[in-house]
Amino acid sequence: MVTTTKQAAPSAPLRVILVDDNAERASAVAAGLALPGLEIISVIPTASGLLYQMAQQEPDVVVIALDSPDRDVLESLSIASSHNPRPVVMFSGSGDSGFIGDAIRAGVTAYQAEDIQPERVKAVIDVAMAQFSAFSDLRQELDRTRAQLADRKLVEKAKGLISAIHGVDEEEAFRTLRKLAMDQNQTLGEVARNVIAVLEKSRPERK
Repeated sequence: MVTTTKQAAPSAPLRVILVDDNAERASAVAAGLALPGLEIISVIPTASGLLYQMAQQEPDVVVIALDSPDRDVLESLSIASSHNPRPVVMFSGSGDSGFIGDAIRAGVTAYQAEDIQPERVKAVIDVAMAQFSAFSDLRQELDRTRAQLADRKLVEKAKGLISAIHGVDEEEAFRTLRKLAMDQNQTLGEVARNVIAVLEKSRPERK
């Protein structure tokens, strides 16, 4: 009996948007990125339409190579990144530390203070993808921590309201919240938020 092993399907290529205001250089970079695992899906001469392009094309990474990037470029990038975060590689001849800092805050994942070299772009993209993934994990963990802290504050407030209005201790108030959460298949934070909304409306106004 002959057995066959299934081969893993090849992973989809990384979809790349290239922003370059130099047509000749853009052609050279696009040729340099004609590699297995990469696909140039769009080449645009300015970052002003980046938000639209990212929404339409859904790239995996954005590569920007501009001779003289300015604040307008960073503003366009910041808007695009806030709506549709993606790894962004920027090549620029500017080594100004202030501009580099602004670029990072605008959403640039990897900044290269040098002219773009087609043969090095793939390596920089790989680094940017890894950095973006690590940063995304950290951001998600931070968001979870903030949400947990916010829920704890809501639970404490709800316990206080239940104790004050119904004359029970905080331990009993917490048991009430926990039972509501189980009965309604909600988190403690969700139940606490609802309880606060109801009890604050029902409390008599202080004169």
